[in-house]
Amino acid sequence: EDKKLIEYALNGMLSSLDPHSGFMNEEEAKAMSIQNKGEFGGLGIEVTMENGVVKVVSPIDDTPAARAGMQSGDLIIELDGKQVMGMTLTEAIEKMRGKVGTDITLTVVRQGQKSPLKIKLTRDTIQIQSVKSRVEGDGTIGYIRITTFNAQTGPGLKKAFDDIKKQRSEEHTSELQSLTNLV
Repeated sequence: EDKKLIEYALNGMLSSLDPHSGFMNEEEAKAMSIQNKGEFGGLGIEVTMENGVVKVVSPIDDTPAARAGMQSGDLIIELDGKQVMGMTLTEAIEKMRGKVGTDITLTVVRQGQKSPLKIKLTRDTIQIQSVKSRVEGDGTIGYIRITTFNAQTGPGLKKAFDDIKKQRSEEHTSELQSLTNLV
């Protein structure tokens, strides 16, 4: 159909520019917008597609998936009774995301379990924590890690500096203050 033909033509033209350029259709642009926002209604699991089913990479701490005991390596074979086989990863993710407070039942195959598990989850607001920090050593070293860039990164970085300042001894606070002013 014409829409697909135009998408393929645009992808072909953009892919010849450099390895980082590409065309996003409407669904891909919407998914990218959600990712850049860093906050959405969902379950709190990082997933990938493997052999036609959704594989859990890892549950995100303090989310419905983590609280329900989802584990890395779990294979999601059904979403509300509908088989995942035949869906794209994007379609499966769209079904798992949704309005905060709504329920979804996942059918999960877990290594070591004889039969699939039915796990009922209630969607919640998921905030992707793109900045992690801690104080190391004798309290003189602050460690900040940025895992991804999204709308939460700036505020997260400021909070990380503030948290480190609170944890560090008074004698080192002035050095950190001058670094914070640069950000």
